[in-house]
Amino acid sequence: MALVSLENTITLAISVKDRHASAAWYEEKLGFDLIYHLDDAGWSELQTKTEGVTLGLGEQNDPNPGNSVPVFGVANLAKARKALEEANVKFDGPTVSIEGMVHLATFYDPDGNALMLAQDLSKHP
Repeated sequence: MALVSLENTITLAISVKDRHASAAWYEEKLGFDLIYHLDDAGWSELQTKTEGVTLGLGEQNDPNPGNSVPVFGVANLAKARKALEEANVKFDGPTVSIEGMVHLATFYDPDGNALMLAQDLSKHP
């Protein structure tokens, strides 16, 4: 039995230099739909053509192409994190919160690949 109960959502997070230009590219070239730009956090999200799968664009001065971080939705991040930590899963620092929007926690698989848990605060405050 799994330690964490995941929701039917996943965000594929990538780093880009200009989120607005990249979002326009994904809209034009792949037909994705812009969900929002969160300029204060340097983040944008687009709905892909696959239900439950979004593309997150994190703006960075020097992005690292090819480094995608899957972000798995959970109903209760604190509970999920506790279960994984008790199973010796390594996390990268404390949970990050964007008030009224999301709780985020980065963790690693046995090979050091970064993964993330996200609790959507608009659904699960």
